[in-house]
Amino acid sequence: MSNEIFDLKRVVLNEVADNFRSVEENSEHNTLKVLEAMRRLKISDAHFKTSTGYAYGDIGREKLDALFAEIFRAEAALVRTQFVSGTHAIATALFGTLRPGDELISVTGALYDTLQTVIGHAHAACGSLKEFGVDYRELPLIDGKVDLAAIKNFVTPKTRLALIQRSRGYSMRKPLTISDIEKICAAIKLANPNCLTLVDNCYGEFVETREPVEVGADLAAGSLIKNIGGGLAPTGGYIVGKRDLVEAASYRLTAPGMGGELGASLGTPRLLYQGLFLAPHVTAQALKGAIFAAGIFSRLGYKTSPLPDEIRGDIIQAIELGTAQRLIKFCRAIQNFSPVDSFAAPEPWDMPGYEDQVIMAAGTFVQGASIELSADGPLRKPFAVYLQGGLTFEHAAIGILAAASAIVD
Repeated sequence: MSNEIFDLKRVVLNEVADNFRSVEENSEHNTLKVLEAMRRLKISDAHFKTSTGYAYGDIGREKLDALFAEIFRAEAALVRTQFVSGTHAIATALFGTLRPGDELISVTGALYDTLQTVIGHAHAACGSLKEFGVDYRELPLIDGKVDLAAIKNFVTPKTRLALIQRSRGYSMRKPLTISDIEKICAAIKLANPNCLTLVDNCYGEFVETREPVEVGADLAAGSLIKNIGGGLAPTGGYIVGKRDLVEAASYRLTAPGMGGELGASLGTPRLLYQGLFLAPHVTAQALKGAIFAAGIFSRLGYKTSPLPDEIRGDIIQAIELGTAQRLIKFCRAIQNFSPVDSFAAPEPWDMPGYEDQVIMAAGTFVQGASIELSADGPLRKPFAVYLQGGLTFEHAAIGILAAASAIVD
């Protein structure tokens, strides 16, 4: 890395000092929230024991559900390593709630690529909601923002559920803040009090001091290998919200009549508890890395979203690189400065569930864990890279400076 890049580092760190302090204050608040929940529920070493087979009466699994419900201010939670991804958790909530003839809407424009195949309307897929007779419509964004004024006419008496995607996905729109989600949920309920709301909460946990269920969402779902797993969870996902809706989702995860009463924890309980305890701090590290990246690449002349001093709704930093070559160089630099598979050179590939070829840098201890430093993006204009994660700010800064040097060179 050149002296110029290191000089730029010092300049940016001075500029973002106040933003860092705000992130640290949120982390302290959220750490206290998690700690108080663990104290109230009397978490014990007994809850870290493994279970096998059907795992009836698994006290660790049951207490973890209660802990998530407490932290998210929800009536119930379903936290399972049997969820293979955040998309799986969201799909389980959708199939648990929707029935043939129901209407699903998105009020945040086009959904993330992998959810497109779950819905099945834009991209046909075996077993999609479309095959089960669920109708779908989406409300276009206006200048990258949710069209609040249009919701009252977009939601109809037929609308059963509104899906709200908190993060940006592979787009340059702004992620939703908790305040945004609160306004959206209120507008939906005003238009149709019986319409349910489900927030795709991936990348958003602990970014602010409140979570979606606290501000009116009926359900929220996400992945344990993003923010909420604290870098220790080896796999899994969660659903939180109204008790009857979480129960309905549990019947889709296992089988009707079985629901959340089954599900072996195998060797993971301590990792899930400890990861949750660390999650506010680890999320803060990732946020500081994102703010730093915005500062570095803004000064290098690239369009970044959010800007360094903007309010954030998730941990993702989007940077428009303009060419496929720069996108590939950026991802290879992140991979090269990873603790795992640093020798590998990422290549664009046809990834399942995605419309365009995608390049991914993920030299992570947990495969695909995007709370660890990673970067990815589809090979399509404007060739934006989506940077996220960083278990420590120090590692995030090193990777970001390496990517900047690769682009400059």
